[in-house]
Amino acid sequence: MIEINAAALLCRKSFARRRPAMTIAAMIGKPGKPIPGTTLFDGEAARKGYALNAMCYSFNEAANRQAFLADEEGYCARYRLTPGQRRAVAERDVLGMIAAGGNIYYLAKLAGIFGLNVQDVGAMQTGMSVAAFKQMLLDQA
Repeated sequence: MIEINAAALLCRKSFARRRPAMTIAAMIGKPGKPIPGTTLFDGEAARKGYALNAMCYSFNEAANRQAFLADEEGYCARYRLTPGQRRAVAERDVLGMIAAGGNIYYLAKLAGIFGLNVQDVGAMQTGMSVAAFKQMLLDQA
């Protein structure tokens, strides 16, 4: 049987009540307020992009990447992507995929199939050339 130290338990409870909760709202000021130039990935975006993100997650398996390349439209249909998501995938429009609820961490798998790396996607997001985006990263180092 484990003995519980009542004083330690009370101390932990007291500390937990005094410590402010760390929330996204506390970090950015107002809940749901996006950072200028970004698409906020929140619960609504997660629901909207569930099928797209599930498809991208499937690309962790090499066989699924090959199946996508063999029949892109059929693969998208298998995951029941919306017409907007299908259009963004077909057009290789990463920003459109983000707007359609795609999470960049999942989309990175799809971008890799297209031969894009994280710096290519970062350049797209900022509207810069890849060379200018890389230089900006170096300048901040």
